Amino acid sequence: MRTRILVAAVDQAGSSGLARLRVDDVARRAGVARATVYRHFPGGREQVTAEAVTFEVARFLIALVALIDDIADLAGRLEQGISRGRVLMAEHAVIQRVVDTEPERLLPHLSQSAPLVQAAVRDHLRPHLEAADLVPGTDPEEAADWLGRNVLSFLMASGGWDLDDPDAVRRLVRDNLLAGILAAPVAPAAGCDRRPSQ
Repeated sequence: MRTRILVAAVDQAGSSGLARLRVDDVARRAGVARATVYRHFPGGREQVTAEAVTFEVARFLIALVALIDDIADLAGRLEQGISRGRVLMAEHAVIQRVVDTEPERLLPHLSQSAPLVQAAVRDHLRPHLEAADLVPGTDPEEAADWLGRNVLSFLMASGGWDLDDPDAVRRLVRDNLLAGILAAPVAPAAGCDRRPSQ
């Protein structure tokens, strides 16, 4: 029932936006009584909104992991995670509507869920780092945490890189993100310098 209500809340946010998200509308869309929503979310509108954002971010990450799960190479996994993640983000109608129309309402909720998201990405990357040949003294968990934070930031903003260009993504990952982490050099993209595009 909680999932049903959260799916309805996400769909309603896509229609009305976060600012106009109301418990009555979520209940109607979910096909349940208003009291049922409050039974599962006693904090009312604020709790529904916050948990709906966290729920949808989790669904986004699950979908992204499914797209890259067969990539064994760490560098390739990071490259495809950034590239495919940005495509998924651009194609996500609800996220794009809220980002375009009321980012000031989305960002506080993303900040609340950020520690959970960062921990999930860190835990996903850690086994790959534990299996890799790391620079002596590199802690796999700390490296996974650092890489995860950077990958998440590049899903939201390009930071001066042309992340629609596969060669630029390859350069970002191999010459920058993994530099100083992997002991064995990662083959850079041929003919690419190490500087982000302006």
